[in-house]
Parts: sequence; structure tokens; C-alpha cells
Amino acid sequence: MTTFHIITLFPNAFDSYLGESILKRAIEDKKIKVKFYNPRDFVDNKWHRVDQRPYGGGPGMVIEALPVIKAIERATQKAKVKIIFFIPSGKQLTNTYADKVSKACTDIILVCGRYEGIDARVKKVFKMEEISVGPFVLTGGELPAMIVIDSISRRIPGVLGDINSLEESRVASSDVYTRPEIFEYKGKKYRVPKILLSGHRAKIEQWKKKR
Repeated sequence: MTTFHIITLFPNAFDSYLGESILKRAIEDKKIKVKFYNPRDFVDNKWHRVDQRPYGGGPGMVIEALPVIKAIERATQKAKVKIIFFIPSGKQLTNTYADKVSKACTDIILVCGRYEGIDARVKKVFKMEEISVGPFVLTGGELPAMIVIDSISRRIPGVLGDINSLEESRVASSDVYTRPEIFEYKGKKYRVPKILLSGHRAKIEQWKKKR
């Protein structure tokens, strides 16, 4: 079973996505497991505060290093893990990377930043891979973590049910169709492409490649 260890200030942000569809079933079937570690649980102050103003000035707040370090330490107590740190300038997440991680690791720690980021000294304590899910900046690392969980989980045997559902491993068009063959909307008829109704497998595959 693959276990995802999530370091986040907002664990409830994952409830909806993990509680539906394929990932929910994967958790119930014990194909994957998701555990949360909130840095707020590793501080002594009564406000559970984990952020401070940045040295050198600048807007916003920075998450302190020690609460994050302690959270990661808790996650690594019983496992040899891969630690992924989300950062816009990191290595681009790809299907190839997700496939490699799914086969090589059973325990994956995903470190989700917030505000202006996490004190960079965390990366001096632990060996991490800096990963980006795209050329843009998000409010926090929770969405990237969900993307990584999804992209890795769907490669784990049994999660998709039928391995042929892994689109990137087969010829698949970005356009798909289902019944009815023809429907009408505002006086105009919309039809399924004739090639898909032909039953000619080779020509259908060629059509998909072109799409």
C-alpha cells in the first residue's frame, strides 16, 4: 500500500477530493492511505501560531522551519520516504515522474507551503525534491498535493480497476462521444463522427492519433 504523508496547515482542504470517486475507493480498498501532519500541532504557543515576518523585509508571513521539520520528522519515523516540496520554480511534474515515483516509493511526503512560503532551512535538514505542477503561482501547496496524489495513485495496480483506463498508455483522442448517436439542440443536429460508428478498428485508431 502506498501512503501519502501530507504536511499542511489546512488538512480539511483535502476532504472533498479524497472523499469522492476513484481516490475514495482506493482508500477504502486499502490501495492507498493518506495521513496528515499539521505544523500547528508541533508548536508550544497557545495560539498554535507558526508564521513570522520574513527577514530582509517583504510582504506577507513565512512559515517557521521547526514546526515543519518536526512534522516531517513524525512522518518519517517508521518509513523510508521520498519528500516532495512544492515550489513554482521546481521540476515540472510529468506522467513519467509520477510513474517512476509510483513504482519506487511506498511512502511519499508532500510538503504544502502557504503565505510567502516555508523557511528555506527546512530543505537543509531533509533531502527533498522540488516539484512544480505548472508555470503559475497558487495560494498554497494543497492543490499541487492533490494533483500528485491523483497522478501517482492512478498508476497503482487496482486503483483504476482496468489498467487500460490509463489514457497516456494508449491511443486516446481528446474528443470522446457516447449515446445518443444524434441529438438536437436549438434546431441543430449534433452527430457522432461516422468513423467511430464504422467498427473499423485500424481507421478509428488513426482518427484518434490525428485528434
